[in-house]
Amino acid sequence: MLLSAVCFTAMNLFVKYLAHFGSGQLVLFRAFGSLFFTMSYLLWHKIPMLGNQKKLLVYRGLAGVTSMGLFFMSVHYLPIGSAVSLRYLSPIFATILAVFFLREQVKPVQWLFFLMAFIGVLMIKGFDPNISSIGFLLILGSAFFSGIVYVLINKIGQGDHPVVIVNYFMWISLIIGGVLSVFEWTTPKGVEWVLLLSLGVFGYFGQLFMTKAFQSQATNKIVSLKYVEVIFTMIAGVFWFSDVYPLLSLVGTLLVITGLILNIWYRRK
Repeated sequence: MLLSAVCFTAMNLFVKYLAHFGSGQLVLFRAFGSLFFTMSYLLWHKIPMLGNQKKLLVYRGLAGVTSMGLFFMSVHYLPIGSAVSLRYLSPIFATILAVFFLREQVKPVQWLFFLMAFIGVLMIKGFDPNISSIGFLLILGSAFFSGIVYVLINKIGQGDHPVVIVNYFMWISLIIGGVLSVFEWTTPKGVEWVLLLSLGVFGYFGQLFMTKAFQSQATNKIVSLKYVEVIFTMIAGVFWFSDVYPLLSLVGTLLVITGLILNIWYRRK
């Protein structure tokens, strides 16, 4: 889980550093870097690439690329640490959507945990002058569509191989990112080619290490380490981009993380 957090932190920092490229171009390179691994895996293990639940797989891909694109757009307007922490609101949206579409039950104490996280969001927005309204709306949109992804993956269940699901996501991202890049292409220079291609590499291995961690027998003990990514990204953002986080904004971030961790802990218990 720590290795996963390091990989995602590296990807987040490179996205911020490459923010002068259009979001479509970032989506394109993010997908291209990961497709090398997903396609190789499916071909090596002779797993059918089209899957069984094609409509759901396409919907998951569309929701995923929308969430990713909005996240890439938001880093133009937000400190990278704030963008990452606010994007983690996706489990709240996922839970609300699951109540309506999957008929899941939510205990009253879980709503209390979500309220804690929501108060944290208000503190981040209200006490951090670097949080613009445009960036705030973009990152909330990213979290919402990420919540839709959770619901769709739950709906897909065991009907399709996990790598098939990711492969659909990457191909749809490649197509949409490629089309958008035609209208806003910026030619990379020197090391920028390496950094752009590394987005997919770090994203793939971040997902791989996180999956391996969740497959371990100690899920309840390591799940909270998932949110170390926020801390890593904030610290790195301070040193690399000179980001500044007001004290009350940091308290709000802590409330968001605590509320989400408590909800995960309660559900698993």
